[in-house]
Amino acid sequence: MKSYESVLKNYDPRTKLAIVASLSSIAVIIQHAYVLLLILFISVILSALFYGSLINTLKKTRNLWYIFLIIVLLQSIFTRTGAALLSIGDFTLITAGGIIKGVEFLLRLSIIIFSATIIASSSAREVVQGFVQLKIPYEVAFMISVGIRFLPLLRNEFIEILTAIQLRGLDIKRIPFKKKIRIYSYIFMPIVTGAVKKAQQLSIAMETRAFRAYPSRTSYFLLTMKIKDWIVINMALIFTVTVFIIYYVFNFPGRIL
Repeated sequence: MKSYESVLKNYDPRTKLAIVASLSSIAVIIQHAYVLLLILFISVILSALFYGSLINTLKKTRNLWYIFLIIVLLQSIFTRTGAALLSIGDFTLITAGGIIKGVEFLLRLSIIIFSATIIASSSAREVVQGFVQLKIPYEVAFMISVGIRFLPLLRNEFIEILTAIQLRGLDIKRIPFKKKIRIYSYIFMPIVTGAVKKAQQLSIAMETRAFRAYPSRTSYFLLTMKIKDWIVINMALIFTVTVFIIYYVFNFPGRIL
């Protein structure tokens, strides 16, 4: 008997792409914190159902949240709408409208990240084949697959270099900010160099195997849409259209400020 998690993972990758496209489109177009919060809640639930490892997702992205919070703060500083919350003399530093803008930005990024984890429940081969059967050129699908595989490698290299520096007695958390920037620049240089070398090696391997030697490719592995896939795709489409109709046609209450 199949487990609850494996049944959800057996959905066609094109179905998962439709769900991600639906959630991401709403996140990018809609500009209302309450609606974005609802979509984020739905994204988290679907991520937990499809991927089955929401805690791992939070752990893997925990370092990004600091950057996101800094961006939220900067966006709140440069947005001059709403009541002033923090002022220095005659200069208004943070406004209520800026805070709302920053929160919307954070919600939007969170939706994109959590919805993207739905694709992680499918293998890279399935995702590439899904793109190909959607009539997307194989070169584009292969490029996306390589990019997805490269990101964990770069992350592991960064962690290894950072660990090697710490083993030599350097505590990055205690050093001044200027020196910290200099150290991170020393870390990123070998990572970028290594990435370029890996890309060159990959291109050589692709050429030796006659990549793109023929205008079309055949595959023994073919994806087949099932009834449940069509149901989920139609539900995602109906949900997206319904949200836009409620938001625009029926004049959903405007922004908070």
